[in-house]
Amino acid sequence: MTELTQRQILILVIFGISLWFGGALLIRVVEPLGALRGVGVPILYAALIPGTYPFILLAQCMARLQPGQTLHAVAIATMSATFLDGIALMVYPALYGADRGGAGAAILWGGAVGLALALVMDRSKRG
Repeated sequence: MTELTQRQILILVIFGISLWFGGALLIRVVEPLGALRGVGVPILYAALIPGTYPFILLAQCMARLQPGQTLHAVAIATMSATFLDGIALMVYPALYGADRGGAGAAILWGGAVGLALALVMDRSKRG
């Protein structure tokens, strides 16, 4: 695997910040619809799987990733978003709506989905 360049890392950090903002707004919108409670949870979680894939493809394109760089790239973007989620959940929890526990769980699920998809995408390119 080719190491990520400083330019690629910067692009991925900015991409992660953008994803954080979009994800926080998405949670804020779907929370009043019941997506973080009851039957809404498995529906939201299932939708996050195919919904995450295009963002990984966008990151690959924006950062001009080489084969085998996707997992590291998604880890960097996820790290950036997770830092901001951790801060926002403490400093301005209202951003995520009334159900902070459900919001935090959805954030963790989404990050794990992205990392799992990236792992699979990198493995298919290697072997």
